[in-house]
Amino acid sequence: MALAHLASSSSRSNLLKPIFAALSSTPSLRCPISSAAADNTKTLTIETSVPFTAHQCEAPSSLVDTTPEELLTFFRDMATMRRMEIAADSLYKARLIRGFCHLYDGQEAAAVGMEAAITKKDSIITAYRDHCTYLARGGTLLEIFSELMGRQGGGSRGKGGSMHFYKKEAGFYGGHGIVGAQVPLGIGLAFAQKYSKDGTVAFVLYGDGAANQGQLFEALNIAALWDLPAILVCENNHYGMGTAEWRAAKSPAYYKRGDYVPGLKVDGMDVLAVKQACKFAKEHALKNGPIILEMDTYRYHGHSMSDPGSTYRTRDEISGVRQERDPVERVRKLVLSHDLATEKELKDTEKEIRKKVDEAIAQAKESPMPDPSELFTNVYVKGFGIEACGPDRKEVRAVLP
Repeated sequence: MALAHLASSSSRSNLLKPIFAALSSTPSLRCPISSAAADNTKTLTIETSVPFTAHQCEAPSSLVDTTPEELLTFFRDMATMRRMEIAADSLYKARLIRGFCHLYDGQEAAAVGMEAAITKKDSIITAYRDHCTYLARGGTLLEIFSELMGRQGGGSRGKGGSMHFYKKEAGFYGGHGIVGAQVPLGIGLAFAQKYSKDGTVAFVLYGDGAANQGQLFEALNIAALWDLPAILVCENNHYGMGTAEWRAAKSPAYYKRGDYVPGLKVDGMDVLAVKQACKFAKEHALKNGPIILEMDTYRYHGHSMSDPGSTYRTRDEISGVRQERDPVERVRKLVLSHDLATEKELKDTEKEIRKKVDEAIAQAKESPMPDPSELFTNVYVKGFGIEACGPDRKEVRAVLP
């Protein structure tokens, strides 16, 4: 990245306070900046690693304004996500996580950069690679690990597992397991937001594997007809399950696929580029209707834990992306080059993150399994006094409120 000027100077030790304060005071990902660090608001102007490529719209500036606090927060948030997903890998292999498990490591910049550009009143809906999005929306490590292990303390009370995180109060409408099915739902969210005139937008996330789904184009058509405030985000990690994009898509330029809808190609491994693109897309969607963002990103793990991830791509390819484009390392280099922290201080931060992750796992293991009565909840609308019976209808299993 090309780097520009610093507007003022402040001490490195004060800038690190938000990191350690956040890790020690609350289990949630995003925490208030401490008062000692709040005065350190000097501006950094940084050029994105790759210019934006636009389709039927003007590209935003490649110069992005940020602050030391924001860069340090980016580092902490993405390092936390990375450690969380690595720990989930180990828990799955230890059979403490069962069923499906889709990991996000390598793609952290997409979740963190998006969150930096919007508010919790804006909606996000995504596919099944959803752990880090839930964390970015304000979920806790304890809720995540409890849910992954099917425990009562999970964000979905242990009933959703890896693919079905949900946090309505923070504008997160799930993790969805059916490929592409979340796109029409996301357009529905955008319709509700336009109807309520509340100045918010819906970010509708899907992968390159879902980009050829017919329902995506049907939903996009309605969004364009009605000028809905929808941002369709294709997280293009270049492999849908075990299939490279060039084998599945005649036109892998996903940001152009709407034809009549503007699009923008973004370096999804650059957190500042994602932030700039999402800010631009929100302003566009509120004024003009839908827009497509293609986040050029990469997953380090396989499609799911049952996929070794190395049968359809080489290990050299994976290590090459790690060395050249890793989102966490990019921010680390920015922090170090601007003398915002030392290498030791950043390593100490990562050690503290690892400790918090381990503590959350230990607590999650103590959380009980859901009560059998939970089988009958979230199935029928409340208030109708419905009885849930056995197959012979002779034994009443539960009476719903």
